[in-house]
Amino acid sequence: MSSAETPTPRLANRYGTPKPRKPMGRVRLLVVAVVLAAVAAIAAVALTTGSPPVSSKDVGFALSSDELASVDFEVTKDRSATAQCAVQVLSENYAVVGWRVVTIGPNSDEEGANDGGTTAHRTDVRLDSPGVSGGVNACWIVED
Repeated sequence: MSSAETPTPRLANRYGTPKPRKPMGRVRLLVVAVVLAAVAAIAAVALTTGSPPVSSKDVGFALSSDELASVDFEVTKDRSATAQCAVQVLSENYAVVGWRVVTIGPNSDEEGANDGGTTAHRTDVRLDSPGVSGGVNACWIVED
């Protein structure tokens, strides 16, 4: 210890003499490096596989009556996959007043855009009370 690190006798009597610091051992350093590498690998996998296999875009909404609405939307997915989308209609206070699950089957490469990857859909939704907006709540791929 240098003289700058040596406590005065008065401080040493009050707080005790400081314990010498041990350098970080190789094993401890190796464990920290392995843990950091594992966290980085998990983060990389989560970022690359986290993109959804299906997505939707709301296009339009129209009220046919106080009991029926039409919702227009696009779905982008692998053209050979089957997806389901939950379509909802909301009231002016954001309560769900209509709900319908729509199944979208496989597409040919001539349908829609992106070689059949994006297709347009319109569905009618029955309403419990008047609605003011509508769109897709969520879409997912249906496993065979």
